[in-house]
Amino acid sequence: MKGKRGFASDNNAGVHPGILAAMSEVNEGHAVAYGNDPVTQRALDRFKATFGQDTETFFVFTGTAANVLGISAAARSHQAVLCPETAHINVDECGAPEKFSGSKLLSFATPDGKLTVDMLRPHLHALGVEHHVQPKIVSITQATEMGTLYSLEEIRTLADFAHTHEMLLHMDGARIANAAAAMDLSFRELTREAGVDILSFGGTKNGMMYGEAVVFFHPSLAQEFKYIRKQGMQLASKMRYISAQFLAYLDGDLWLHNARHANAMGAYLARQVRDIPGVVLTQEPRANAVFARIPGEIIPSLQQEFFFYVWDETTHEVRWMCSFDTTREDVEEFAALLRSRLGS
Repeated sequence: MKGKRGFASDNNAGVHPGILAAMSEVNEGHAVAYGNDPVTQRALDRFKATFGQDTETFFVFTGTAANVLGISAAARSHQAVLCPETAHINVDECGAPEKFSGSKLLSFATPDGKLTVDMLRPHLHALGVEHHVQPKIVSITQATEMGTLYSLEEIRTLADFAHTHEMLLHMDGARIANAAAAMDLSFRELTREAGVDILSFGGTKNGMMYGEAVVFFHPSLAQEFKYIRKQGMQLASKMRYISAQFLAYLDGDLWLHNARHANAMGAYLARQVRDIPGVVLTQEPRANAVFARIPGEIIPSLQQEFFFYVWDETTHEVRWMCSFDTTREDVEEFAALLRSRLGS
């Protein structure tokens, strides 16, 4: 039974045929377990070619694991992670970052999901004071949970601020492909060269079946990570199936093709609904997400036809997310339904 495409999440999309084919190709015969296989070595070499030869990369199953274990490698229990209040680590990870790292999350209200140095600066008073949790990691998301993007200058400014005060910059890159495609930048330009220290590199939202990567741009941060990953229950025995996905994803720029399409569908959706009376876009779409306020009474009937999530129940703000397999017909059908529900 084929499920109807909706606009709830790019997690809801299926797996790109190229990814499935790559997994099938490594399904013949036996291979040494726990990442000691040639497919995984090729994938790790591919990450070094992408980000730098001294990069250390570790594959895990989920984005939450990538965020939590990456933070756990760098922060101790008396230290804090500074993040937007909309951050995935703050809202959608069920307290896992604090439970497993022991570090406190300090969150900030932002209008667009983005941190600024001015928001962070007041917490400097805690540095060196034994009565206060010590800021250690600044965590940003690219693209953000609000569908916005940090410019290179904004990332560098945050990185410089963090490094000046002996902190680290972590990037949740669950949708980093969408950001890189939208900004016409390489992954390296968007991360390492901008000052990022730890990256959670996502692929599941952009056509992979499962699998994320924790990428360290300073080998010293990764020294104990193989133990942290094992203790964190994220060491895959049949790792070649994650590795094969990343090889297919990165080789031939499959990631870029998928992300460009999802972004283009997001832009097309925004154009289709922007002028419908009763629809107010709350963020300027930059990647594959569209945020809007619509009358609350029409939301249930819309969701029956095209499922999506309500972002803010009090203001009736909704999120419509496009995927690598979203079609123009999907967008046009949804826009027509929205228009009819609003009587326009």
